[in-house]
Amino acid sequence: MAVSTNPIPSVWARRQREPDQPSLSRDAIVREAIVMLDAEGTEALSMRKLASRLNAGATSLYRHVATKDELMELAVDEVFGEIALPPADGPDWRAAATDAAQAFRATVLRHPWLSSVLGQAGLAYLGPNLMSFAEQLTVLFTAAGFPEPVRAIDTLLCYTIGMGTTESAWLTTVARSGQTEAEFIARLMPAAQEAAGDFEHLADAYATAAGTDPVTTRDSKFSYGLEVVLDGLALRLPR
Repeated sequence: MAVSTNPIPSVWARRQREPDQPSLSRDAIVREAIVMLDAEGTEALSMRKLASRLNAGATSLYRHVATKDELMELAVDEVFGEIALPPADGPDWRAAATDAAQAFRATVLRHPWLSSVLGQAGLAYLGPNLMSFAEQLTVLFTAAGFPEPVRAIDTLLCYTIGMGTTESAWLTTVARSGQTEAEFIARLMPAAQEAAGDFEHLADAYATAAGTDPVTTRDSKFSYGLEVVLDGLALRLPR
């Protein structure tokens, strides 16, 4: 039995073929795929649709990207290149970790499909942008003195991805309604307040939330949870 020379099922583990269509590049394919993903989500993306948008044949795409999984790997790595991380050797690890989480969240919200595919089975994520992102965080948490920096990073990213997934799903629902976020909440709030009428504390919470700016509310909610996560991580530092 022949041994595969590409044991890792990843686009980064094989050589890129020479293009048969000079005007078509892998970068152009990935950029257009991200436009489609941002607008319609992962379910709407197909190699055939993408080829049509690029005025190319599907065969031409497959010379650059063998499968949809490979395309998703490339798209993920491309958007990770948008995340601007603070210097890893700064004196305040907590401020740097906060900036990193906020930058990651901003990228997730710009690309609502991102958080849902990060843990997708079969995708290796060996791209240079993601590797650089992981390396900088590892340097940051190692320099801060964490005995298990990778676990600290996982904790921070899991919180950010979890919150980003929830926010992205919410914002996608709002966008489909054709209303602004404030309008959408204003339409839902009367029913929510009525349903909570028999629950004193819940009713008070809805009354407090009514009329507040939804963007400010989401930002505040994320920051609160992030502070709690960092409080917990700080307890892991050697005294």
